[in-house]
Amino acid sequence: METKKRILLVDDEQINLEFFDVMLTKLGFIVEKAEDGQEALELVKRWKPDLIMLDNVMPKLSGWEVTKLLKTSEEYREFADIPIIMFSAMDDVKDKVEGLELGADDYITKPFNFSEVLARIRAVLRTRELVGQIERREARLDIAEKMNEEVLSFAHGLRQPLEAIVSGASAVSPEDAQIASFIAKSAKEAAEALAKLDSVAAAVSSLRNEAESLKMSETALPALKRTLRP
Repeated sequence: METKKRILLVDDEQINLEFFDVMLTKLGFIVEKAEDGQEALELVKRWKPDLIMLDNVMPKLSGWEVTKLLKTSEEYREFADIPIIMFSAMDDVKDKVEGLELGADDYITKPFNFSEVLARIRAVLRTRELVGQIERREARLDIAEKMNEEVLSFAHGLRQPLEAIVSGASAVSPEDAQIASFIAKSAKEAAEALAKLDSVAAAVSSLRNEAESLKMSETALPALKRTLRP
């Protein structure tokens, strides 16, 4: 079942907070509210929302200041990937560009139409989900690559003693038939094990090449984030 998305609303105008709270809650979102930038930062740490809707002009800390802290400060590094939609009464291109360059994912000018805002919310959340899927796939590829390395290392460690058994068997000619039979059997089993090791090593190498090919063919994640940002 899909987890309900959590949205943090940040605005010093109570009427806006109440409006979005009611509308978004009815649509199945979980909503928390903050009336200034400082309160917003405290809630981000405590609640870790899926999306922040942030007014630009606020007391204590402006929307720009909050965005800059979240995107660049070491203190908030673990929250840097939370998408931000900024909204403001200032319809100036310079303000929009500054907000986006600071790391906001979208910028909406007041007064706004709720249907448009909702569409932008869903678009930003879809983008974040796509990035998350790619991050998880990259993590799985990294784990598979490490496992491949471990298997190859293990196979290499087994090869030397097995080769010693095979080569040593050919150099020994015991008079006792039982011992000779045991040595011959051991040498045969060692040779079979070597053949299996070769097969495993070849399969692992093939998987490693396939993983490398996947990594080379896909867009680097940081570049993709920049491409997907509105």
